[in-house]
Amino acid sequence: MSYSVGQIAGFAGVTVRTLHHYDEIGLLVPGGRSHAGHRRYSDADLDRLQQILFYRELGFPLDEVAALLDDPDADPREHLRRQHALLTGRITRLQEMAAAIETAMEAKKMGINLTPEEKFEVFGDHDPEQYADEVERRWGHTDAYKESQRKAASYTKEDWKRINDELNAVHARMGDLLAAGLPADSGEAMDVAEEHRRFITRSHYACSHEFHTCLGEMYVADERFEAVYEAIRPGLAVYMRDAILANAVRNS
Repeated sequence: MSYSVGQIAGFAGVTVRTLHHYDEIGLLVPGGRSHAGHRRYSDADLDRLQQILFYRELGFPLDEVAALLDDPDADPREHLRRQHALLTGRITRLQEMAAAIETAMEAKKMGINLTPEEKFEVFGDHDPEQYADEVERRWGHTDAYKESQRKAASYTKEDWKRINDELNAVHARMGDLLAAGLPADSGEAMDVAEEHRRFITRSHYACSHEFHTCLGEMYVADERFEAVYEAIRPGLAVYMRDAILANAVRNS
């Protein structure tokens, strides 16, 4: 059984132009041609396209997708297992949940021991109360929120300065790797992503690799957080997201 490029585009919900591009770069070369020279796709080609679209949905660039799928030692079932684990983490809580939990680190109870003046001394121009009502209304019942609030209630002004300094240092190291041209899936970038995950667990709430990928997606999807990373270094939001994803795959 073989299919035309138009049929494949209809099945997969992609454009014919996209399929032509995948063919041109060697990512998805159709298994056959018609007598007239038109592309014909096999069932195996359909399976490969499904894998490509899964990885693209997860944010992998095309060159990384090609490297993963062309690995001679890779088991097709391993691709599905990895993708399932990563996609599952995004299904129900991807943007709003991730944004809410992340802002909980800087929200209602975060400055509980600080005067208004001290809040701005610690956080600069950011208002720690800005999203407090939104966070509590939507996610006040969750274990992650409750854990972050319990920890926050015990922190002093010195604790918050230390925590912010630690986070700024992690961001600075990731920005330096981006500036140096290291790919987001390099060992160095993945190590910093893992350091970031452990920082969240240590300072705020238990952050699994799966949930960490939700935060990474939020850094790109939510313009409030994207702006924070872009202010550190242009391109850092996407780079941070990709490093977090690569680290999650490494630990899956």
